[in-house]
Amino acid sequence: MEIRDPVHGTIELSDAETLVIDTAEFQRLRQIKQLGFSEFSFPGATHNRYLHSIGVTHIAGLVFDHVFKNFPFSAESARQRFRQATKLGALLHDIGHGPLSHTTEEVMPPLSELKIKAYEKRHLVPGATAQMRANHEDYTIKYITDSPLTQVLRDAFPGIDPLHVACLIDKSLIAPDDFFFDQGVDFRPVLSQLVSSELDCDRMDYLERDSFFCGTNYGKFDLPWIVNNLVAHREKDQLFLAINRRALYTFDDFLLSRHHMHLMVYTHHKSIIYEEMLNLYLTSKDCTFHLPAAINEYTKYTDYKLYEHLAQSKNPWAQRIAQRRAFKVLIELHNTEETSRPANIKKTLNDAGIEVIWSSSKNRLSKYHSSTPQDRASQIYVVDQYDRWDHPAPIDQSTEIFKRYEGARIIDRLYVAPEDFARAETILIQKKM
Repeated sequence: MEIRDPVHGTIELSDAETLVIDTAEFQRLRQIKQLGFSEFSFPGATHNRYLHSIGVTHIAGLVFDHVFKNFPFSAESARQRFRQATKLGALLHDIGHGPLSHTTEEVMPPLSELKIKAYEKRHLVPGATAQMRANHEDYTIKYITDSPLTQVLRDAFPGIDPLHVACLIDKSLIAPDDFFFDQGVDFRPVLSQLVSSELDCDRMDYLERDSFFCGTNYGKFDLPWIVNNLVAHREKDQLFLAINRRALYTFDDFLLSRHHMHLMVYTHHKSIIYEEMLNLYLTSKDCTFHLPAAINEYTKYTDYKLYEHLAQSKNPWAQRIAQRRAFKVLIELHNTEETSRPANIKKTLNDAGIEVIWSSSKNRLSKYHSSTPQDRASQIYVVDQYDRWDHPAPIDQSTEIFKRYEGARIIDRLYVAPEDFARAETILIQKKM
């Protein structure tokens, strides 16, 4: 199948990949917007996770071909199975995403109700229990390993078990066999990094795509240069993702582009207030919207189903969303550390009988430099093709950008109902807050 993508141009998909895309589970992503409420700030941002996922698998194919263009596999069949597994991981990484936004994870069922057999053998995160609420990644693993999609994957790709694909998305899963090994070398780390890491194909697509549809310059970076400078680096018996030192500044720019997209687009005050109002409804006692544990039922839950529900609900927060009567931002504060000012302003207004929504968006350049040792076991390395005596080093030891942007950027916003805005503004002026 050939797809004309406004971001990447022509994208070719194999007949087997087309079978996956044509399933009801994947087609559901046509009705899940990539940026949720962001269209209220950027009217062009109506693109969906369907096209994004196709873009990610396209980039995954390009990156794989460049990283392993000269790699001496034991056989062409080994190259093809690794390439196809990576493309499938990229294609299906978002398939379990909930309606509209991450906020709907508030109404997902306990994880135990999903009955994910693949989780019976995995490295549990400390503190994790079966009674934890499920999230969209859990639904993704359920879709891949135990749903009608699973059989489609088995039939279309007989040499790849769906669990192998799931292993590239969820690093905690234990691989059932030696699928990821070739000539005694473990390829799972590098393939997983192409699907999910600080420099993965997901980010490479959504930054370019979101920037394009939002009509902004934030998010743009030199994608071809990054792709052309990605290689594989071997540490003992494992392969990891690496980047040539000559493209290190482009990597810095990539991180900054993502950071600025978060500050200027993803946490825009209009989309944030809709997220906050949705959260207030979903956590209210009279909320009747709940996501089902049964995977076939979950497939029916889309943005449109949620919007239809909100329009029929009598809850005031649901009605404000449905009728586009959002609270209005009264004050916005930018800081690099916690401050008591937002709480003081909120108390003052509450004492005056004005309802206030206080949102605090904390943005960091990266979680990479503050992650746990387990998270950092899958390192990205920097190699130097012009200095063969320079030993490859972890990327956080090769660039200063992690240290320079160590702190968080905190944006506190206080919102009030439009009908209370003038009075709230007067109170703040009088009290000189």
